[in-house]
Amino acid sequence: MNQITGNQITWQRDLVLLAKNTHVWLTQLGHKYAREIHTLDQIPVEELRELRNLGITGLWLIGIWERSPASRRIKELYGRDHLIGSAYSVNGYQVAMDLGGELAMEKLKMKAGDQGIFIACDMIPNHTGLDSNWLLDHPDWYIGTLEKPISTWEYNSKDLSPRNGIQIRLEDGYYTQQEAAEVFQYTTSDGFGPLFIYHGNDGTSMPWNDTAQLDYLNSDVRKEVKKQILEVARQFPVVRLDAAMTLIRKHFKRLWYPDPEGEKYIPTRDAFPMSQEEFDSHMPNEFWAEVMEEIKLSSPDTLLLAEAFWLMEKYFVRELGMHRVYNSAFLNQLRDEENAQSRSYFREILETDPTLLECFVNYMTTPDEAPAVQVFGSNEKYFGVCGFMSALPGLPMFGHGQIEGFSEQYGMDFQAPMLNEKPENEFITKHKQWITPLLHQRLRFSRSDNMSLLDFRQQGQVNEDVFVFSIISEGYRSLVVFNNCDRTANGSIQIGSELTYSAETSDGNTNGSDLGKDGFSSIQLTELRTGEKIILGLENLNSSGLDFSLAPYQLLVFNID
Repeated sequence: MNQITGNQITWQRDLVLLAKNTHVWLTQLGHKYAREIHTLDQIPVEELRELRNLGITGLWLIGIWERSPASRRIKELYGRDHLIGSAYSVNGYQVAMDLGGELAMEKLKMKAGDQGIFIACDMIPNHTGLDSNWLLDHPDWYIGTLEKPISTWEYNSKDLSPRNGIQIRLEDGYYTQQEAAEVFQYTTSDGFGPLFIYHGNDGTSMPWNDTAQLDYLNSDVRKEVKKQILEVARQFPVVRLDAAMTLIRKHFKRLWYPDPEGEKYIPTRDAFPMSQEEFDSHMPNEFWAEVMEEIKLSSPDTLLLAEAFWLMEKYFVRELGMHRVYNSAFLNQLRDEENAQSRSYFREILETDPTLLECFVNYMTTPDEAPAVQVFGSNEKYFGVCGFMSALPGLPMFGHGQIEGFSEQYGMDFQAPMLNEKPENEFITKHKQWITPLLHQRLRFSRSDNMSLLDFRQQGQVNEDVFVFSIISEGYRSLVVFNNCDRTANGSIQIGSELTYSAETSDGNTNGSDLGKDGFSSIQLTELRTGEKIILGLENLNSSGLDFSLAPYQLLVFNID
């Protein structure tokens, strides 16, 4: 059962998620606490309490499921004995026995719940391990062909199958690093095959050579994956859906049953075109829309997060009803300081559907991205962007080692960190000073229906490098000012009446419909981290605006009284 009861809407809206590569984290905890920590129930309560004190309310544990033995065997054949099977080459959705199994997970859920932390897990719908029971029992559930896609590919390597009578072999070039074949060979001792089954693939990089690609044109596949998602959702309050965008009908067809004249597809799939009419007959509906309808009925308290790129964010929320979706634009635009583009993006959302911002998962790094300190540094820019993320509607997500200032990117097949990094105490202290106070007051920023983008005017022109938001959430009025640039910004903003005056609405929130009703002659702005106060007369404020001199990457977050 899901741990923690109470106001489901509130906890979901205010969630702050921290990702941890589970095996790596347990190793690091063992060093930190100078004792053996190998299973989930051995995670110290002190550690969970420390995370909660930092403002973390959700713990995404990566790699908790039973991994493919073949995935590890492939690493060994590569000569990489220090690696384990990939967290995303899954053999079954049972908590791994080397982590303590289901019992250890239940104990962790209880300990975490006592600290106010929800446990999150992955579900990998696009593919399975290439030696999973699904593949051994139902090779027809996977995308395959009876002919080699490339005639020169050879399959004489070691058998990876765990079952007598079935043989599974990778293309020989994998082990010599001379080839990146898209298929592996499946044969049986009673004469079936060879069948060449595709590895999992999203078309953007190398095929994932320890996985097998499920075929969503098969109704049995859709039924069984949906059943597995619902089972996981009944066990965990937060479920991240890996590579969710690959299962959108448009993209599944593009990748696997393409129009040869169309968009980029898996290279050898040009031999398997399919008309739209035939494709529609096999997969008439969006898989995720069907999942969301069933989640409403069977696990309405579970929060689903979709890892979705390819400009699919709005589609996932508006058309499919997904609870939360990755917002890659936050990382990319803030990193590259594409500030005008980012402000335009925010403006369009606020003008059309402000609540969409509440559905975004904002982040500075993910397991697939370079660590945040590599991208944003460890000084002003990092803390400016991180604070901005923490003061926006949506779900702030932190990466493994981000708060400690670690620079290592942990592979999904790591059992332990490769680098002997020590937590950067000064960096952690700054996190506690500049970020934690914002995370503990997420309710101030979690609602976006009363949010406005304001202009920062400098010498008569709008300075696009400065983000200014006013927001009213849960009755609190706030002003966020962020200079995402390496230059000082000197200018002013005009605060709207929605912040300078307030009136109670029927639901207890405030709005700006009754200008002047309160009769205030001044307002007070209090910076949430420093306590610095600014008291301004409304007459002067309305005529000349509020002046600021912002240092490079400076963030100011004000409560307005």
